[in-house]
Amino acid sequence: MNIHLLNRILRHAAASAACIAGVVFAQPAAAQECPVLLSHTFPKLQDESPQNLCQYKGKVLLVVNTASYCGFTPQYEGLEQLQARYAPRGFTVLGFPSGDFGNQEKTSNKEIAEFCHNTYGVNFPMFAKTSVRGEAANPFFAALSGTSGQPPKWNFHKYLVDRQGRVVKSFPSQVEPLDTRLTREIEAALVAR
Repeated sequence: MNIHLLNRILRHAAASAACIAGVVFAQPAAAQECPVLLSHTFPKLQDESPQNLCQYKGKVLLVVNTASYCGFTPQYEGLEQLQARYAPRGFTVLGFPSGDFGNQEKTSNKEIAEFCHNTYGVNFPMFAKTSVRGEAANPFFAALSGTSGQPPKWNFHKYLVDRQGRVVKSFPSQVEPLDTRLTREIEAALVAR
């Protein structure tokens, strides 16, 4: 017997049994579908392999546009601390290097990856260099900007995204990663369902 046919018969039998018993075993829609905001694929910084952001559905995300030659570059340390502190609770920092602000980013993805790892020990997910503002903005940052009403004004602008894939809040570059204004919002998003 065809395995696909057998699986279909078993699913139908289970659904029928659930109906007879008056029980519904449907999965929540959020568990089945990727939020529209995360329906994008970008190359990974280290090897440029395609990474679908849907792999982060159900997590609280802090999305940050980064740069190697910026006065805010030391924020990598705080971002890495946030990742270590909150990752066990379903949190991830996503970094998007950009040269949009005064060309403060290295030229190649390999150079950026080496700088981030060797200088700041960055282990959170980083994506290939991209544009994050204006008409050239990648579709993810265009959506973040449009939804929040706050496009990045400089490097290390931060967007907090909840488990349902909705932008909760936007933080300017001057708000450090360990600032209580940001950590309070992260903690609130982690406990919200």
